[in-house]
Amino acid sequence: MAASARRTVVFRIDGPIARTDLPRLSEQVGALLERTGAEVALCDVSTIDPDAVSVDTLARLQLVARRRGCQARLLGASTELVELLGFIGLRDVLRE
Repeated sequence: MAASARRTVVFRIDGPIARTDLPRLSEQVGALLERTGAEVALCDVSTIDPDAVSVDTLARLQLVARRRGCQARLLGASTELVELLGFIGLRDVLRE
């Protein structure tokens, strides 16, 4: 029996991100995952700043994805963002 291919969706979050953007971004990503039925979500973060708001955004998006049975992965994360995620303890939760 052949293994089925995992459905993947790719999207991009553009920066800078304001804290007031978080509810809208969460809603949009949740709707995208519902619509596509994706099992893997690849999030292009190449233009976001490595700051607390970005980390909060990514943590929330991972939560949205997990609630829908999806695994979120990062694309294009800067070295600084990866280091910040590691410092905060989210490196293993938000992987590339």
